[in-house]
Amino acid sequence: MEPELLRGDAPVLSVSQLLRSARELLERRFPLQWVAGEISGLRPAASGHLYFVLKDEQAQADCVMFRSRAAALDWEPRDGLKVEVRALVTLYEPRGRFQLNVEAMRRAGLGPLYERFLKLKEKLEREGLFDPAAKRAVPGHPRRIGIVTSLAAAALRDVLTTLARRNPSIPVVVYPAPVQGDGAATRLAQALDTANLRAECDVLLLVRGGGSIEDLWQFNEEAVARAIRASKIPVVVGVGHETDFTIADFAADQRAPTPTAAAELVSPSRAALLARVAELGFRISRETSRRIEYAMQAVDTLARRLVHPAERLRASWQHLAHLGARLSAATARRLEQLAAQVKHAKASLTAFDHPALLARGYSVTRSAKGEILRDAARVAAGEHLTTTLAKGWIESRVLKKGDPDRS
Repeated sequence: MEPELLRGDAPVLSVSQLLRSARELLERRFPLQWVAGEISGLRPAASGHLYFVLKDEQAQADCVMFRSRAAALDWEPRDGLKVEVRALVTLYEPRGRFQLNVEAMRRAGLGPLYERFLKLKEKLEREGLFDPAAKRAVPGHPRRIGIVTSLAAAALRDVLTTLARRNPSIPVVVYPAPVQGDGAATRLAQALDTANLRAECDVLLLVRGGGSIEDLWQFNEEAVARAIRASKIPVVVGVGHETDFTIADFAADQRAPTPTAAAELVSPSRAALLARVAELGFRISRETSRRIEYAMQAVDTLARRLVHPAERLRASWQHLAHLGARLSAATARRLEQLAAQVKHAKASLTAFDHPALLARGYSVTRSAKGEILRDAARVAAGEHLTTTLAKGWIESRVLKKGDPDRS
C-alpha cells in the first residue's frame, strides 16, 4: 500500500502560502505579550527602525521595532541591556524568519517602578503641580546661584566648572544633600527648603549625573516635587542624561537635559556680556556723536540768523529814520489838507460876515433894549429904534407897523 505522504491527492502548498499560514497561526496563538531578554547586535537603521536580537542563556529571537514605536522611547537602548519588550510573535515571510515585532520596550525590572512613576505623575498633574502658568521665570542675570546636590557628585564639578568658565563673577552657594539611597528625597526637599529660608540666591539648580532608573528614583519622589513647587526661588532641574525624565523635571520651573546644560541656562556668558557692553558702548558713542553733529548744525543755522547788536541798532535807526520820513510826509499832507479846510471854512464864514452883509445893503435894527429885532410884533408904536448900516446908524421912532402877510 502506498504511504500516506506519497499519495498524489495530498494538497501542495507554495512556500509563501505555507509561511503565511504559519504567520497567521503564530499571531493567533501568541497575542501581544511581554518577553524578557538582553539586547544584542543593535542596528539602528537610517529609516529610524531598530533591529536587534533578544536573547537569554538558551535561545535568541530576531526583533524589529519600527520608527513610530522607537521614537516614543525616552531612553536609549544599547547592547547588553536587560529589557522587557511587548511584542507580537510573527514570521517575516520574505525570509521565512521567525521574529518579534516590538510595540513597546522598557528596561528589565522597571515595570513596577515605571507604573509607580506614571501613577504619581498622573496624580500631581491632576493637582496642577505641573501647570505651565504656575512656573516662575528664570532670571537672566542672577546675582547668586544656588546648587542642591551631593558634594561628592560629579555633576557638582561639572556645574562649577561651567559656571566658572561662563561667568566667574557670579557667587555660588552649595546646599549639600544625598542624591540617591534611602531618605535622599527627604534630604533633597529639606535642602530646597533651607535655600528658601536663607533667601540668598536668585535661582536654584537641582542636579545629578546619569544613572539607572533606580539611581535616579529619588527625583521621582513626591516630597521633592512638592518642595520644588513650594520654592519661592525658581528651580532649574538637570538630572541624568537628555533622555532621562523624572517627576522633578515636570515640577521644575525649567528643565535642562543635563547638569552642565542647567549651569549654562542660568549663567549669562561673560564673553557675551562684554561683547554686548562693547556693542552698546559703540552704539551710545555713535548716537552721541550724531546728536552732537545735529546740535552743531542747529547752531550753524541759528548763527546765520543771529545779528550783531551794532548791526541790529543800525537797522533800528534806519527803520526809525524811514518811519520819521514817512511821518513828516504824512504830517505835511495832513497840514495841507487842514489848511485847505480852513481856507474853505474861512470862505464860508466870510460869506456870512456881519460887515459884509451890511455892505451888501442889509441893516440891523435893535429895540430900545438893544435886542435885534426880527418880528414887528415885538415893538410898540412910538418906540425908539436904532438901525445900524454899513456906514453909520439911524435912530427912529415907530410910527406904524404892519403884518408881513399883508404887505
